[in-house]
Amino acid sequence: MRAFRPLAALLAVLATPALAKPAADPAQVVAAERAFAADGLAFGIKQSFLKWSAPEAILFAPDPVKAHDLYGSRPDKANPPLVWWPVFAGISRGGDLGFTTGPATFDGKPSGWYFTVWARQADGGWKWVYDGGVPAAHGDAPPQGSAPVLLAPATGPSSYPEGALSAVKAAEARLAAKARTDVVAAYKTVLLPQAHVMGSDQPPAATPQAVAAELARRPKAIRFSPLGGSVAVLGDLAWTYGDAAWDGGRGHYVRIWRHDRDGWRIAFDEILEAPPPKA
Repeated sequence: MRAFRPLAALLAVLATPALAKPAADPAQVVAAERAFAADGLAFGIKQSFLKWSAPEAILFAPDPVKAHDLYGSRPDKANPPLVWWPVFAGISRGGDLGFTTGPATFDGKPSGWYFTVWARQADGGWKWVYDGGVPAAHGDAPPQGSAPVLLAPATGPSSYPEGALSAVKAAEARLAAKARTDVVAAYKTVLLPQAHVMGSDQPPAATPQAVAAELARRPKAIRFSPLGGSVAVLGDLAWTYGDAAWDGGRGHYVRIWRHDRDGWRIAFDEILEAPPPKA
């Protein structure tokens, strides 16, 4: 995970107009996502992805790669319309880190569910730092333009990013240790009741019953290895990503963690299976 700024720099960030008294309204990241999607139709995939991604933004292709390196080297070309819309979103209390997820279509056909992590920039605007998705069915997804379900704010106390980062790393390590022998048991203790979980070809799970069924579709044992992520400036929300491997397959995970009174809990979790190596 990337290093965080020292105390003096952190206090300076908290004092800046963009972050001192933010609205901390998830509508900010919902609006950014919708503008990103609109630009995708107006300017094409390459230009919209470059415009809306931060310099450090990553995606999996199939392993982690910087978005600007991937799209910057691609030629401009016309693509069939890629359409997506947010149905679940959240934001940190400081208004500096957020996410959205929802269904996507390509050339008018369902093409899975996307997930985007957003970070507020120094100028007050938003850029995404992670974008990806899984080939999940749309199911009974709300139609485009529907009001997204919003993740409630964290209930735990604020903390400096350095301390929050250490706590998230410890939570990830505990989850990884348990998941090496029992994935379902590992997640059971850290998932929020309203957590969304996806990774299979079934619609994303958004209820405890659906989550239990989705976890049961995963391999019984998974080896997780963290690679990166970041924590919100008030230490209440974090995103993480890393490697995932199991007997007969591999891929990556992406998570959203929320800091509540009972500790760090997972609000969103996805596993993206990597295609097998070419013969």
